[in-house]
Amino acid sequence: MKFSTFKFSVVLILVHLTLGCGNGKKRNPNTEEKKVETEGYQLLAEKPNDLDTPEGMVWVKGKTFLQGAKANDPFAMMREKPAHKVTVDGFFIDATEVTNKAFKAFVDATDYITVAERPIDWEVMKKELPEGIKKPHDSVLQPGSLIFNKNVKAVANMSNYAQWWTWKVGANWKHPEGPESTIDGKDNYPVVHIAYEDALAYCKWANRRLPTEAEWEAAAQGNNSNDIFTWGNDSEALTKNANTWQGVFPVKNESVDGFELVAPVKSYPPNSLGIYDMLGNVWELTSDLFNVHYYSQADTTKAIVNPKGAETAYSPDNPYQLEHVMKGGSFLCHASYCASYRISARMGTSEDSGSDHVGFRTVATVDMLKKE
Repeated sequence: MKFSTFKFSVVLILVHLTLGCGNGKKRNPNTEEKKVETEGYQLLAEKPNDLDTPEGMVWVKGKTFLQGAKANDPFAMMREKPAHKVTVDGFFIDATEVTNKAFKAFVDATDYITVAERPIDWEVMKKELPEGIKKPHDSVLQPGSLIFNKNVKAVANMSNYAQWWTWKVGANWKHPEGPESTIDGKDNYPVVHIAYEDALAYCKWANRRLPTEAEWEAAAQGNNSNDIFTWGNDSEALTKNANTWQGVFPVKNESVDGFELVAPVKSYPPNSLGIYDMLGNVWELTSDLFNVHYYSQADTTKAIVNPKGAETAYSPDNPYQLEHVMKGGSFLCHASYCASYRISARMGTSEDSGSDHVGFRTVATVDMLKKE
């Protein structure tokens, strides 16, 4: 399901909503230690003995695996095809999504102000909107973010995302449901209403970066290499392993999995590497540009080594803004609508976007840690 952040949210009835965050321009230099030969590439597979695993992170062993749509996945979309081999060097990844507690530590240390908290500049905004859109009323041009309308009772057209999304003035990471809400007592919930720029700022402070899409899938697969879900291929195990929507989307959530909306991290079992919540709960940002034709245009005759995504972005649903790949789906995903609680699922999100069901986790590589 796609939706926009502020630039598109203020014109909900004029433009299709679209979801966002990404940048995808960071590059991960290859390390030179403990490499093994795999399909002609010297792969960094094992964690170097002289490096300790950073607190709260997990080592993902370097490997070659199948990225993209799985042959037995009935929900696979064209943008996930064809499946293709990729080789990824080993790296560390956060065991959980970045939490409110961790993000607060960053804000307290830097006085950082997120995109959702900043004043809106219409002159800047209109440059990235379709020509001819008129300036919204000043009452709308206020800092805020998108929140899911949990009170929607009926939907006339499932293509009209505005029916279940609400632009909420005053919604941000500290006030996830609007100015009257708080994150008090929610230290262990994933931070939300984070735009790509915000995630990059956190990464710079923490000496981390966002994962590439290939790294994210490598981590999600755990010790496996060709599964649909983080726990295997059993779709019946979904409610036991991920925070998603049960019932009739978007009007009735039966909360069979124990949570109506977002859940604290570690509420569900980890995958085989000890990584939590990579499917469901909140979408997670990656650094790759989103291009619906990237897989079909890639050279799949051999394993692609440490892929960084498409050179250019392209999404027919959002032709006016640069988008990046987000992964994993969220608490709003349901089989009748997006079914994005699958490892191969990929969706685009614009750089200035944030909402109450998008967050992120970070990675660290051997070369990054050795520079600390």
